[in-house]
Amino acid sequence: MKIAIASGKGGTGKTTLSTNLASFIAESRECILTDLDVEEPNSGLFIQGEIIHSEDICKKIPEWTNASCILCGNCQTVCNFNAVLKMGEMVMVFPELCHGCYACSELCPAGSLPMKSKKMGELKSYQSGKLHFIESKLIIGEEQAVPLIKQTLKYVDDNFNKELMQILDSPPGTACPVIEVTRNSDLVILVTEPTPFGLHDLKLTVNTVMQLKKPIAVVVNRHGIGDNKVEEFCKQENIEIIAFIPNDRKIAETYAKGDLLYSVIPSVKDAVEKISNYIDRFKQGNK
Repeated sequence: MKIAIASGKGGTGKTTLSTNLASFIAESRECILTDLDVEEPNSGLFIQGEIIHSEDICKKIPEWTNASCILCGNCQTVCNFNAVLKMGEMVMVFPELCHGCYACSELCPAGSLPMKSKKMGELKSYQSGKLHFIESKLIIGEEQAVPLIKQTLKYVDDNFNKELMQILDSPPGTACPVIEVTRNSDLVILVTEPTPFGLHDLKLTVNTVMQLKKPIAVVVNRHGIGDNKVEEFCKQENIEIIAFIPNDRKIAETYAKGDLLYSVIPSVKDAVEKISNYIDRFKQGNK
């Protein structure tokens, strides 16, 4: 089971839910938490564990070899991302725009664009009891999150038992990074808040996930503020709200200290227990 925790914007509580849910599950069985918000990962602020693996993550970028180039311009034609440009008697490569698709390299008749490795980020794997925590982070100046997310997910699939529960802390928004996380997930849990802004972004995310034909459940964070429009929307769209996390000052104080919530705040423990039970029922229903 791969459970993506997502939302239409930052600050709704994805990391709060991901870290507390994974830690709660890990009290009774092995569980994997993967922080895929690679531009600004912060699950590690709440998970303390022993580092067991660290590696640099690279992507392949074409490097122009002018000695063999026949200046046909084919590389520029086949690049959908404007990362390769023929200018007079030279070819320019823009690494920040390159998606590493290999098209320019594979379709170069002179073999003048061999692919070379370029570091784009770092991956670290930790263990804390039965919890496996994986975190990836883009290096400064790197613009594309999707290649690092893709390789991080591959690392998890290659190195851990596929029977283990995976909690995926997604990037915010509805763009390509979120789609890369959710497209192979079994269930997407959307975290929102009962405000006009929360409803607006929830609608965007629901539409995105529905396009991917993924099952959706909703968790309402900061329940008690705003209005009930989120609940009305979920009822209208036949989306189940599986838990409410109250708007509580103690939650904010505990979170600000970098502490997990469920072990000291009964309402949060009740919420993550309901979510865990829902996931188990969902898994049984989809076997």
